[in-house]
Amino acid sequence: MKRNHTLFISLFSVVMIVSSCGKKEREAEAIVRTAKIDTVRPTGGEQMSIYPGIVRSSIDASLSFRVAGVISHMPYGEGHFVRKGTVIAELEAQDYRLQLAAAEAEYNQVKALAERVAELYKRGSTTQSEYEKAVYGLEQITAKYEHSQNQVAYTRLTAPFDGYVQEKIHNVGETVNAGMSVISMTGNGEWQIEINLPVQDYARKKDFERFEACISTAPDKKFPLELYELSPKGNANQSYKTTFRVGKSGDLTLAAGMSTEVTIFYQTEQQAVYEIPVSALFEREGNPYVWIFTSEEKPVEARPVKIGSMNRNGYFVVKEGIANGERIVTAGVHSLKDGAKVKPLPGMNESNVGGLL
Repeated sequence: MKRNHTLFISLFSVVMIVSSCGKKEREAEAIVRTAKIDTVRPTGGEQMSIYPGIVRSSIDASLSFRVAGVISHMPYGEGHFVRKGTVIAELEAQDYRLQLAAAEAEYNQVKALAERVAELYKRGSTTQSEYEKAVYGLEQITAKYEHSQNQVAYTRLTAPFDGYVQEKIHNVGETVNAGMSVISMTGNGEWQIEINLPVQDYARKKDFERFEACISTAPDKKFPLELYELSPKGNANQSYKTTFRVGKSGDLTLAAGMSTEVTIFYQTEQQAVYEIPVSALFEREGNPYVWIFTSEEKPVEARPVKIGSMNRNGYFVVKEGIANGERIVTAGVHSLKDGAKVKPLPGMNESNVGGLL
């Protein structure tokens, strides 16, 4: 009797445990989780890549004197706006002015002599040889005189365009040689954006279709770009300097040095494909799966997919397993189980996946 009683208690305990487990499983199935839901759309054959870039002026110049000397005057500091032709730096010019005065005196003397010889030659009172010697002497002194005039003019450095003083490389009191950079300027007109294009994307340059950019302070405001220059030679990192002209940027104010994101769109001959983020994939028995969402009343479906390569933005090309317009869970997939129900995150409109390269 005691043995029967013990057996009954054991069976009852097993039943209660099984019942409790079933109840917990039913409770788990009844929980509706919130999840990020996206709609699958085809890429339409257009692909794109995003690169960091920087705004540059279309006109940048490092300015130097054409003669050597000591800097005596630099009236404008970094960031000052100057008009074309404004004197932005000067050298001590006393020695050059003395050379000019001497050259001018010599020029006047030789010129007067040449004019007398020319008058005598016209009258037939001197030889042709003497006349030609006088003309040659005048040509020589004229060149020397003009050179001295230029030397004095070269002691004044003027702005070659409207723009801003970017950097004062040397300051008042310093001695500089001819051709040594003294001050740099940046323009105030058209802007350019520079990026470094990776070698694998440089190889696809024939597929470039269009370009756009945004600045870091206004990522939602896109503006068009025009390809200006693509370097044929890569740098040490196997990337290629690529320069774009900035089109109409709307009400955005651009300035040299601003960080940007440049999007290059590629047009290919491939048929439309589907692409999904890596966050939408989970693994079962070594194979990739996605959760298919139909409605909040129905549990999600685990479906196997066949994927291809992943692009730089973390999206996989899906070769088989999903169709246009189907909705998939794209975040928190590893916390879901068969039979689970989900609902879209509140306040979030479903977005499209696909076409992000």
